Amino acid sequence: MSSPSSSSSAAASSSSSEDGNGNGNGNGNGIRHVRDFEGPSLTRRRGNNEIWPGPFIEDLLVRLAIDASRSIGRLAAAAALANVFRVCSTWHAVSRSDPLWHRLTSVIWGRNHRMHTTWHEEYVYRHRTSLNFRLGRSAHETLHFDPTGVDISDRLTCRCLTLSDTHLACGFADGTVRLFDLATRLHVGTFHPQHGDRFGRFSRAVSGIIISDVRVIFATLDGDIHVAVIDGQHQARRAHVGNIVDDGSLVDFTGYGRWWVGLYAGVPGRAIHIWDGNTEDLVYVNTTLTDRESLRGWHMLTELTETIGRVRVTSQESAVACTSNRYMVLDLRNPEFPLHDRESRRGFMVNSLDTNNEAYIIVDSRGTAIVRRADTLEELCRFNTRLGSVMTCMNLGYALMCTASGVRVWEIEHGQYLYSFGENIGAVNAMVGDDRHVAVAGTDTIIHLWDFGAQ
Repeated sequence: MSSPSSSSSAAASSSSSEDGNGNGNGNGNGIRHVRDFEGPSLTRRRGNNEIWPGPFIEDLLVRLAIDASRSIGRLAAAAALANVFRVCSTWHAVSRSDPLWHRLTSVIWGRNHRMHTTWHEEYVYRHRTSLNFRLGRSAHETLHFDPTGVDISDRLTCRCLTLSDTHLACGFADGTVRLFDLATRLHVGTFHPQHGDRFGRFSRAVSGIIISDVRVIFATLDGDIHVAVIDGQHQARRAHVGNIVDDGSLVDFTGYGRWWVGLYAGVPGRAIHIWDGNTEDLVYVNTTLTDRESLRGWHMLTELTETIGRVRVTSQESAVACTSNRYMVLDLRNPEFPLHDRESRRGFMVNSLDTNNEAYIIVDSRGTAIVRRADTLEELCRFNTRLGSVMTCMNLGYALMCTASGVRVWEIEHGQYLYSFGENIGAVNAMVGDDRHVAVAGTDTIIHLWDFGAQ
């Protein structure tokens, strides 16, 4: 990987192959070629005796990268920056500023945690990994674990998956969470809840998982929330004792940053629960989102049922939740007043809901997928999946739709279909993706992992 002293050439080389990668330049939809974005007139050379102040140039470069990203796509930002770095030696010198690359990595790739030595290297890595997603370049593996001690086959059903930069967590119907190291692909730990099946054979099935720094937080259908230290004891600590009689079944659980969010079904008016993860205090209970699904919520405790509802969070402290006929968006800092609350006559595929840092995707019953900004509901793109029932995950640039026939990929800046995965994975129970990995758990207990990371 290039050093910071050659930042301009690195930006150019990291984007050199994106122009012919199927990003819509030749499909007649009016999308401009990446090299068409030459930057505004502010990039012209000034007089010999005039000097551009460094911070001012950095501000202009960030603005230019944002404009290129929004008008063409995130991959276009590198080419736009490379054009500007060629203007003169002063502008080229700014390309060596690591604080500049920190800002660019944050605004273009949504990253504020560095995995590489410099922010310039981090930016180049994120760019190349996104390009791999666009071109379908990945390594596929299946993950293995020891099922010893599980005496009933349906207890090995994987119900949910969660990714972090370093780990994949898999939640099972027997209440266990199995943790895999993404670098080695090895099963490195199994965490157990503190109780048995109190309200039905699936009452301790895992509803959702959060990986936060060195901790794994997971919830079970009966409403209990457990916290485990990744390198600590395998017996998890119970942080919240569920009250299934008053709240119903905890059908989904997620979180980001300081917030934990649970979606319940079974008792009217108590669909959304929000906790402050720093203090582990419950701070909000309300909404009627799952009132129509109350009876099905109770059935989940004793039988395998279709998904009742889903909840996902963005990095902007908002949550998006849905059932088959309604969805809502909440500001986690002020949940009393939903940002949006809408019903649909067409209905939704519940397993199609997912979010990235700022937007969400959902597919209606006719197969139309719509991507919107979570805060404003601004439509970013829509496309027809031409599929039946789907399970979806999304990252900053791509949406992946999984059916029994495989996984298909769309870019979500313009809604263009890109390609299908080559692997046949069969029926699917759970799916998750981020900006580097995609994981799928099949009904055959096999866990598939695709790695798009730049080498």
